[in-house]
Amino acid sequence: MTYTTQLAARAVLAGGIAALFAACGSSSPSTGPSTGTCTAGPTSTTITIANNAVCPQNITVPRGTQVTFVNSDSRNHTMNSDPHPEHTDYPEINQVGFLTAGQSRQTGNLNIARRCGFHDHEDFNNAALKGSITIQEAARQNRAFLPFCLARIRN
Repeated sequence: MTYTTQLAARAVLAGGIAALFAACGSSSPSTGPSTGTCTAGPTSTTITIANNAVCPQNITVPRGTQVTFVNSDSRNHTMNSDPHPEHTDYPEINQVGFLTAGQSRQTGNLNIARRCGFHDHEDFNNAALKGSITIQEAARQNRAFLPFCLARIRN
């Protein structure tokens, strides 16, 4: 392949990549919640409400944890336990309740190991405002290792 042919091939390739990126972008406003801005990990104990969505939607916490809901959205939200409208799945979540824009509140202590759901009572059909909290049993100590450690300390 000659040098001129290589340059032409590179120009065609670069033009194709540019066209691909242009086709994937959009200048029209989004009609749904933003999903590309969630940066919290699944082991976080904070759930943020922003852009009409919760982030993260699913978290795992140890037993006894309180989860904080932060309303960073521009409107009010009412966060409750599933199912709607009874809110009986995990009543400690109902302590969050009504949050004005900029407000935060914690759940009660999540002491029973299980998976429980939550949602925005005012917008219960919005999947982006639904999620779950998995409460795990505390890790058990290795009892066989404990006497070995105590014996080493005594010597």
